[in-house]
Amino acid sequence: MKSAVQNPPQPTKRNERPRILVITPEITYLPEGMGNLAQRMSAKAGGMADVSASLVKALDDLGADVHVGLPNYRRMFHLDVAQVFKNEFEKVSRSLPEQRIHLAEDRVFYHRSSVYGAENHLIALAFQREAINHIIGEVHPDLIHCNDWMTGLLPAAARRFGIPSLFTVHNIHTERMMLDQIEDRGIDAAEFWQHLYFQEPPGCYEETRSTKPVDLLASGIFAADRVNTVSPTFLREVIGGDHDFVPGHIRHELWAKENAGCASGILNAPDAIFDPESDPWLDVHFSAEDHAEGKARNKVILQEMLGLKVDPEACLFYWPSRLDPVQKGCQLLTEILYEMIETYPELQIAIVASGSYQGHFYDIVNHHKIHERVAVRDFNEADSHRAYAASDFIFMPSSFEPCGLPQMIAPKYGSMTVAHDTGGLHDSVEPLSDDGSSGNGFRFQHFDTGGLRWGIGKAIDFHRQNPDHKSRVRERVMREAAERFTHETTARQYIDLYESMLGRPITDGATKA
Repeated sequence: MKSAVQNPPQPTKRNERPRILVITPEITYLPEGMGNLAQRMSAKAGGMADVSASLVKALDDLGADVHVGLPNYRRMFHLDVAQVFKNEFEKVSRSLPEQRIHLAEDRVFYHRSSVYGAENHLIALAFQREAINHIIGEVHPDLIHCNDWMTGLLPAAARRFGIPSLFTVHNIHTERMMLDQIEDRGIDAAEFWQHLYFQEPPGCYEETRSTKPVDLLASGIFAADRVNTVSPTFLREVIGGDHDFVPGHIRHELWAKENAGCASGILNAPDAIFDPESDPWLDVHFSAEDHAEGKARNKVILQEMLGLKVDPEACLFYWPSRLDPVQKGCQLLTEILYEMIETYPELQIAIVASGSYQGHFYDIVNHHKIHERVAVRDFNEADSHRAYAASDFIFMPSSFEPCGLPQMIAPKYGSMTVAHDTGGLHDSVEPLSDDGSSGNGFRFQHFDTGGLRWGIGKAIDFHRQNPDHKSRVRERVMREAAERFTHETTARQYIDLYESMLGRPITDGATKA
């Protein structure tokens, strides 16, 4: 098979809208207008899926010529063989502007039930092989937007094609492999190997091919024209050496991009389904205007469902994140859980989350017999939405947070956040002022039980204030969150970045009907 690298795709003409190709290993959904099977395209492992989906939808809504490349996860997409052949026939028979979903084909994708697993390196190489050899040539993009280590080779290939690329770092995770491994999977890396990042200084091509590992995340950062993380503060923290888990070479490459004016942070936004006026999981809907009654009714519903003491006046905290002690800080809460329950008689805690630390919460609740004050349940989407609507506050004591979404979802439902001051939490949680005229939560500086204890105390102090004052503050918080934390806001920043890279508009200014 002749490599597509030898036949570089041609960009669109100057008077046409630039064509954007978003290449992502996971996505939550695609706009209906992008193809007959768009609504079946759902493969999610984390926040990247939501971000990719929201960006593509917002770009499509704004009339941009956006295309998407992703693996053909037939099992996760619920496609049978007949549907796949039908889709391929339609793909051939329709003109390129009409076909905007481009599936990478390989058996390693077809029968998977999750995005990541034991075959991560095979998935990544097959995905990138198809993107380089087929998808880029089909689309003829003016700009390629890549996401995380599984697309880390693509900015180097794009540089060889002469196509500008943006590389988004969602998480600091990488994989390493030799050039001969990459080429054995059908990628002609000899055409762009000089643009890759090697763990050791490379020599000549033949000597390097089987002796110097390629770092995929670092390669994406190194070769891309522009790089962004998913919050401005996380970028500053990584460059500043605030996190020991970030490898030195990743930090250096991001520093080099930032020092050259080619790195930025763009805060993600939650899905539009998180809206208390229309949330399909809620039994009682409410708005900023009538939130007091709506939240009280939702609180009672959740209390009855979880076995908590029914009391609409209780101060209900919700734990919305996976129970991961490495990042999410759940160990801080277990250390002071019983103390907080004893100190604040009005306090209740709803934990609707799965993870390795869940057993510790069960043990504490069972040992102290505090089932009417603390409920622990496995994560499920419906109860998660109900908990946002019912809660007064949420916990986000993460040790680090590239972005985070719960702290942006919660204020839409009138629930404020107790957060450690780090990463995306710093960018989205502002301390509540003494008079309540600004801010949407409570940030503590030190990642320890003392910091979390202080944050809980500040939240309880607010809960004990005059009901009219609390209502006014929550109404403001809800209105501000509804305006600020939106896909449109995030997409607009990406569009500005695309346009600055291309030097021309990517839309005609008209929104699609």
